[in-house]
Amino acid sequence: MAIKDTRRYPETGWGMPFKYMFDTTVTVTDLAKNGASTRSFVTDGLWNKIIDQLKPGDYVLIQFGHNDEIPTKSTATTPAEFRNNLIKFIKDTRDRHGIPVLITPVARRKFNAEGIVEGTHDEYSAIVRNVALAQHVALIDLDKESQALLQQLGSAASALLYNHLVPGEHPNYPKGSADDTHFNELGARRMAEIVLADIRSLKLELSNHIAKGDR
Repeated sequence: MAIKDTRRYPETGWGMPFKYMFDTTVTVTDLAKNGASTRSFVTDGLWNKIIDQLKPGDYVLIQFGHNDEIPTKSTATTPAEFRNNLIKFIKDTRDRHGIPVLITPVARRKFNAEGIVEGTHDEYSAIVRNVALAQHVALIDLDKESQALLQQLGSAASALLYNHLVPGEHPNYPKGSADDTHFNELGARRMAEIVLADIRSLKLELSNHIAKGDR
């Protein structure tokens, strides 16, 4: 979701196309950070930065899980901590009269030997779904929907959405890249389009401000 450094190009966060998808009445502020979990996002001061500038009626799109769920990462959280942190984000947003939207973590590209997409976020995506239901928060199930897209494309074609490069193809990756977690520009756009479609289908007021070309 994060805005990527130019040294990482063509890696592209799916939040980056969002600024082109809304009309001029909408300001998109993307404070997502590579490697962040719900815990580190708070301890690094990024959550307070959002809350400090939040105005009534602002939407806060909340997506975590990739870095919460891996026990070996320093950013990891337990399932209980993850759930409590999401609830904190919802409460803090509502206390400022903002509108929280929960998003399950976007799929990694992982196919089994039979060519079937395998989920890698099952436990933490389920927590996001359960919190959204319990807290009456709009939910965008990007994990489920992005897996469906990958399955539709198949193993070979779906690689075209991710940061896959052969050695020498790009100066930022002289040894190449076989990254099945982070997207290239095409992949970021496709994931952003899924989120945009869900904003419409959820009938969020924000959908009234989608740029005409993306309606």
